[in-house]
Amino acid sequence: MLNYWWVTRPKRKLDSIPEVLAAFADVSLNQEWNGQTNTQLAYEDALEAAGLKRVGMRRDQSGSGGRTYGAWLESLGLIFKQKSSGNIKLTLAGEAIIDGDSPVQILKEQVLKYQYPSAFSISRGVQVNARFKIRPFRFLLKLLNDDRIGYLTQDEIAKVVIVNAENETDKCYEMVVNRILDFRENGDNSLDSDFLDKYKPSKGDVNPDHPYSHLQDIANTMENWIEYTQLTKRDDERHLVILDEKKEEIAQILSNNPPFIDRPDDHEFFQRKYGLDPKHKKDTRNLEQTKTITAKVIAEQKIKQAYIRASITKPITGITPELIAEITEETGIENALVESTLYKTYPHGSIGSFLASYFEMAFKGTEEAVDFEKATTELFESVFKYRAIHLGQTGSKSAPDILLISDQERYQSIIDNKAYSAYSITGDHHNRMVHNYIEKIGTYSVSDYPVGYFSYIAGGFGRQINHQIQDEVSESMVHGSGITVTNFIRMIENQTNGSKVYSHKELLTIFGMDRQVLLGDL
Repeated sequence: MLNYWWVTRPKRKLDSIPEVLAAFADVSLNQEWNGQTNTQLAYEDALEAAGLKRVGMRRDQSGSGGRTYGAWLESLGLIFKQKSSGNIKLTLAGEAIIDGDSPVQILKEQVLKYQYPSAFSISRGVQVNARFKIRPFRFLLKLLNDDRIGYLTQDEIAKVVIVNAENETDKCYEMVVNRILDFRENGDNSLDSDFLDKYKPSKGDVNPDHPYSHLQDIANTMENWIEYTQLTKRDDERHLVILDEKKEEIAQILSNNPPFIDRPDDHEFFQRKYGLDPKHKKDTRNLEQTKTITAKVIAEQKIKQAYIRASITKPITGITPELIAEITEETGIENALVESTLYKTYPHGSIGSFLASYFEMAFKGTEEAVDFEKATTELFESVFKYRAIHLGQTGSKSAPDILLISDQERYQSIIDNKAYSAYSITGDHHNRMVHNYIEKIGTYSVSDYPVGYFSYIAGGFGRQINHQIQDEVSESMVHGSGITVTNFIRMIENQTNGSKVYSHKELLTIFGMDRQVLLGDL
């Protein structure tokens, strides 16, 4: 029995869940799973073929690798076993991901609802200790939102939180807060003398060279999961912190305290209740009639799988002849069926999958700088309908990362991507924006439109960003701004779901505020 929080982790990050789920649906949906070694091995083959699982010698031919990935999907409430037939079905949350809804929004809900006990946590082979009745990720957010704590390190999560936080009472919460503060003061000396005996691995012995590694692995995975929600991020010191622009949302999340999902011992009941997507309050589907598995159904599933794989790598805002041709070539399925399936299932495209990886790019420093620039260029072009030109790959300091041209409003704009969590405009960057990018725009742009605005897009900004932007505005006489990647993503979501459509005139106002663009501005 596990005497600490635990999550299964065939992969430590959630970004591949849409592809893993699509591969699972292709191989295993509406079929029995438990005890079906051939199906489980076929799923392993599909994961390896898609590059989602490392190809290599398997320790056995029992399908254990496939079962591990299936358990991952089950633990997040995306699949369940139907009691009456024994067949695997998608929950509403699982269906929504397959149908192209934003996986970040869906998995954020699933992570925040994640609880002990659950149908998964009490299952044979897992068995998290019954002393835990807690929603672990909500608890982490509460700690991060507490001024006494402010941040969490991986060590603090591993050695304090996941072993001590067993319920959501005020008494337990205060005890955990005090233990974290004690740990910050005294380190490992603050731990119980029998710590390693009480919290040893469920299988095998404690690694004498790295006695806390099993707990740190779990803590690292849980940090990755909560980062995927785009509510938190590890800063330059590797401290897990709440993103500034998400503090209001987190306060709202914590002010609403829904009841625990009941009946974890009833697998189908629990999973269907846990697996509600944001658009539903109840799962009223009648799943008794199993759809006949025809050649067309199999082909449609393969088309969906190929589409999901494509949607993770690029923003898709609609079905185009190029996309149809790409998926036709990949699947070998006739063009007409590919076209009809895509238009039926994804009539407006689906940009949410791509935005998960785009968010990550904004914190990678120089590691993925060019990818971040290219992605931003595509988003301005496909979502906001600018003529967008990526200049950053030239490496020239005389041209910005991206040039935007608005023929609608007859202006051009300068975008500079900064993949940092707390970007500040240095003297060199100030001079580059004012004297190279703005003053000498004619050296790299063929347009004669005036400069409408300049803007920095970054993971986050330093405290002096508004003052620094205003200095550039004063010297260049051009309006400008900075916007965090989370707020830029909110603009993209508003534009694509129709909740707020921005004209080029409105964008000129938003990006020309002469300060950091805030959520309330959108």
